[in-house]
Amino acid sequence: MNVRIGFISILAIACVGTAFGLFLSEAAFAHCDTLDGPVVAEAKAALEQKDVTPVLKWVKPEHEAEIRDAFEKTLVVRTKGPEAKQLADMYFFETLVRIHRAGEGAPYTGLKPAGLNLGPAVVGADKALETGEIDSVVVMLTNEVVTGIQVRFHKALEKKKTASESVKAGREFVAAYVEFVHYVERLHLDATTSAVHHEPAGEAAKEVAHEH
Repeated sequence: MNVRIGFISILAIACVGTAFGLFLSEAAFAHCDTLDGPVVAEAKAALEQKDVTPVLKWVKPEHEAEIRDAFEKTLVVRTKGPEAKQLADMYFFETLVRIHRAGEGAPYTGLKPAGLNLGPAVVGADKALETGEIDSVVVMLTNEVVTGIQVRFHKALEKKKTASESVKAGREFVAAYVEFVHYVERLHLDATTSAVHHEPAGEAAKEVAHEH
């Protein structure tokens, strides 16, 4: 194995290992606003069992009272007939998801339909939690990280060789350089910062600087 490639592979595996908790945490919340996501699934069960306790983990402590109130109102209204039940349930689902996403720093844009293509990362993370096996997720991420670094690195390296030939060539190198460096920086931030929704790069960088 080429020494450089071997080093990158080891680095990628280390990155995936460090970011494992981040990845699973982010994946768990990535589809929390879908009708077949984990939040709504537990909300349905809670309503059928008339016990709000299982869904309280999805919200911050300061929002618990609001969820309890919405839950009690929903239980009352859903007894008024099939249509009332459907409307009441949807009201509770939307309230729970909205407050959950607000607590995670994510915008609420309405409930998404079931059956959305969530991508291999979310699907893989969910399956890993169901089976207790994470190897396939680690392999998938490692391969993607290695490929992503290598492609951007070699492109920037090739552009660097001709960067001084003209302004146009120089700009092509700068574009490739920025893409490569920002890609590596983003991987590093993902591996070393907490899992939050839509964290600005500047804030993430400040957090890393503070920690070190």
